[in-house]
Amino acid sequence: MIDIRPFNTLGAADFGWLKAKHHFSFGHYRDPARDHWGNLRVWNDDEIAPGKGFAPHPHRDMEIITYVRQGAITHRDNMGNEGRTEAGDVQIMSAGTGVTHSEYNLEPETTKIFQIWIMPDRIGATPNWGAKTFPKAAREAGFEVLASGRDGDLGALPINADAAVMATTLSPGQTLIQPLAPGRVAYLVPARGSVTVNGVTLNPRDGAAIRDEAELRIIAEDEAELVMVEAAG
Repeated sequence: MIDIRPFNTLGAADFGWLKAKHHFSFGHYRDPARDHWGNLRVWNDDEIAPGKGFAPHPHRDMEIITYVRQGAITHRDNMGNEGRTEAGDVQIMSAGTGVTHSEYNLEPETTKIFQIWIMPDRIGATPNWGAKTFPKAAREAGFEVLASGRDGDLGALPINADAAVMATTLSPGQTLIQPLAPGRVAYLVPARGSVTVNGVTLNPRDGAAIRDEAELRIIAEDEAELVMVEAAG
């Protein structure tokens, strides 16, 4: 089953400095059919104006992964962490027992991010933050696991959830075969480019909620960059 969620059907918010699209219920957007997908709870497509951002605010008991599509995001938190994550790279924050953080676009251009929230396997974990630059070549024609709580995903940023965030880039006409184990779900979004997934077309920034598919046959219609969460169903 592949449920395509076109970009123009997503929830929306426009605060001037922030233009956001919501794949799942978030803020003032509520859709009972889009509350979560397995343990994936939030997928926000955010565009942040230069010099603007999210002032210090608290989180707890949530795994928050930020994938930067354009520009860079600068993070600071009350644990003393500070870092700048650039386009194509990823940062994670395990909120656990509680953390206060800010995220700003300190760049001269608009920053575009996917912010992904995954429900943790246990509450009350020790808060953690991390960021990592991943070799872009490793993502060509195969998914590189960026953040994961699954066993065996060595080198990925750790999260406290039975899920993985991964990315790939494909050239026009290139095909990728990705297995999906029984009982698992996936949510796939092209950051750029269009693809077909098991014969179904997915355009830039559309979402595809996937379950009960033994494998995904992904064919790039043009130059494509894909982000996917594989999670407990």
